[in-house]
Amino acid sequence: MGISSKPVVFAVLAAVVIMLGTTVTVFIPLLTPSTQPVSRYIKPYTAVEQEGRDIYMREGCNNCHTQTVRPLRTEVLRYGEYSKPEEFAYDRPFLWGSRRIGPDLNRVGGKYPDSWHYTHLESPQGMFEKSNMPPYGWLAKNRLDTQYSLKKTSILGYGYSERDVQQQIEQYRSTVTDKNYASKESRDKVTPPELRNDLTEMDALIAYLQKLGRDVKKMEAAK
Repeated sequence: MGISSKPVVFAVLAAVVIMLGTTVTVFIPLLTPSTQPVSRYIKPYTAVEQEGRDIYMREGCNNCHTQTVRPLRTEVLRYGEYSKPEEFAYDRPFLWGSRRIGPDLNRVGGKYPDSWHYTHLESPQGMFEKSNMPPYGWLAKNRLDTQYSLKKTSILGYGYSERDVQQQIEQYRSTVTDKNYASKESRDKVTPPELRNDLTEMDALIAYLQKLGRDVKKMEAAK
């Protein structure tokens, strides 16, 4: 009598083989360094950038914008260097996306000045008449809530202390509220007077957008 005539034994052995196969092909690679490339140029999001990322997800921006440049000539010519695995080391969750109602944003960091983003978020149609992007000017009227910033960065494993988080928030606030801030005029146009000395949700969102692809550009320049 062969094993096929013993259904219970056959089922147990089949389960064992499947479990071994799953362990070898799925779980072991997850713990193998070669499948988790890292780069010293890729830095965690700051507390403000992480707040901006959360706002980006909250508003569903990832439903219209991808964050992955495929290694295709047409995409590289339009968006820049194709996406690298290591640049997503701190992304939880990944926001690669699969729909491009709007352009890919994986390389938007540094492409435009902050003033461009303030104006565009206030009124996309004011810059691109046929844009189907909704206006987000109201984000500049919402004071940024940072009470959970330390908890967020701690859970995500960024390694920041409470002092680090406070310094990051204060440093960015000082930057965008400085009288010599390069984008002061554009920011003041969309930000109510009572909030111009505070961080707003629009400030945080722009900080996040300016982070996208910035580290990769440094990494590529260093090669």
